[in-house]
Amino acid sequence: MNQPLQTLIQHAEQERDAAMATLLQADESSRRMRQQWQQLQAYHADYAARAPGLNGCAAPIDALRSHHAFMQRLDQALTQQQGLLQAADQRAAQQRQALLRLETRLASVLKLCERREQEAQRSAERLDERRRDESAMQRHWRDSNAAAR
Repeated sequence: MNQPLQTLIQHAEQERDAAMATLLQADESSRRMRQQWQQLQAYHADYAARAPGLNGCAAPIDALRSHHAFMQRLDQALTQQQGLLQAADQRAAQQRQALLRLETRLASVLKLCERREQEAQRSAERLDERRRDESAMQRHWRDSNAAAR
């Protein structure tokens, strides 16, 4: 294989490998964001279940206000975490698409190299066949001339 094609393959492989590493990081980030969101949801549900005044129990108004204010902050945190999770999922999806494009490009380059190698092999075979034909013709010509003498 000639040097420019080998260099092209190496470059395409490096791009693909870099995209794969970036995708792994994006997937890990998405996984962490999802885990944090799930933990916040569980904490939100647990805290809501411990609300003062549930089951008809009397509770001081300050405790109810404090609980309500904290639930609002938890709701905000859940909303913010949901946005971060969606952004992380979107980045991971974009990285998957980029990786797919680079893998397709690498496959195209490899196919091109394969075609070039096949073309060179066919050309070499045709050249070899021409040389054999020419050699056979020269032998035949020599043998014909020798027999005619």
